[in-house]
Amino acid sequence: MKNPIYIHDASLISPLGEMGFDSDQTFFCSQNGTIVGKLDKINEESISSLRDENSQYQKLDRSTLMVILAARKLKLDSKDVAINIGSSRGATTIWEDFHAEFIKTGQVPVQTSPLTTLGNVSSWVAQDLGTESTAFSHSITCATAAHSILNAIAWLESGMATSFIAGGTEAPLTDFTIAQMKALRIYSKEKGEYPCRALDLNKSSNQMILGEAVACMLLSKEPSQNGIKITDYGTAIEQLKSATSMSSQGLGFQKSMKQAIGKISLEEIDAIITHAPGTIQGDASEMAAITSVFGKVYPRLFNNKWQLGHSLGASAAVNIYMAMQLLNGESMSQIPYMSDQVMNPRGNVAQPSKILINASGFGGNCVSILIEKEN
Repeated sequence: MKNPIYIHDASLISPLGEMGFDSDQTFFCSQNGTIVGKLDKINEESISSLRDENSQYQKLDRSTLMVILAARKLKLDSKDVAINIGSSRGATTIWEDFHAEFIKTGQVPVQTSPLTTLGNVSSWVAQDLGTESTAFSHSITCATAAHSILNAIAWLESGMATSFIAGGTEAPLTDFTIAQMKALRIYSKEKGEYPCRALDLNKSSNQMILGEAVACMLLSKEPSQNGIKITDYGTAIEQLKSATSMSSQGLGFQKSMKQAIGKISLEEIDAIITHAPGTIQGDASEMAAITSVFGKVYPRLFNNKWQLGHSLGASAAVNIYMAMQLLNGESMSQIPYMSDQVMNPRGNVAQPSKILINASGFGGNCVSILIEKEN
């Protein structure tokens, strides 16, 4: 990167609610017999209140309402801000509702098309905030939010925007979406205390769990008060044997991490927020990539999918939010079913200053983003 991109503010809405990532508990519940990561009661009440604000909002998809709430938390100092909020699935809930009505009656509501387009996500944020710059959305599966950050970097570096809201939103807890994950045989069937044992390479079954979440960042080239900045990134596409496969060596992650690290020494990377979704192949592939790049003495590893589930297109933004908390000195819980020696063979770093965030998705795409805090 020619210039660092500063993260001026960030917001998160997730099953954590007001809790922090330092909790050693999970935030799952049962939905029709399936374990999911659902928003807490306070955030649920906020969504209901938002619907009541405006008759137009009563028609919006849950994923759009979630990101409107998250964007409102950002401290904007100008209306001239561009927006790119991505989503893997988009307006999942109302898509399914409208399609069910079509099958039943042969008709759909008048506003079906504008309410289910993916661009609807960012455009409603722009309408709600009254911003005056561009707003667009995209989908690149579970790496979507990471690509939102990359889009923001490109726009800011080019001068096409002076500030940018980037992130991801996902509300995937619908019967059809859950059925898709179960059809892939990756959804957890575990009933124990930790039904998603992400990064546990000794598990004998896939244990991914879907969770809903949204996270947004306010970015610009101007230095921020918190001193947190994006200093590099890497991307890669693996050649696939199937639509969901990933090489056992994690070749895509090897390339993206090496690009993001660049010329700095490996010892300067204090932590990695892993993508690891809780699947046997996905977790092992990323771990193979980490040990290939760093060797057996790798940085401290973190993960939040064991707590919140996999929020698909929003997951990378959730990981960046977690990294920002680490850089701000907030404590994080040790993954309770993993030994500290496995998660941190280097030993504890009193205060991390450089953190690598990984994201990957169907289609073989991998992204790594390096963020740090100025002294």
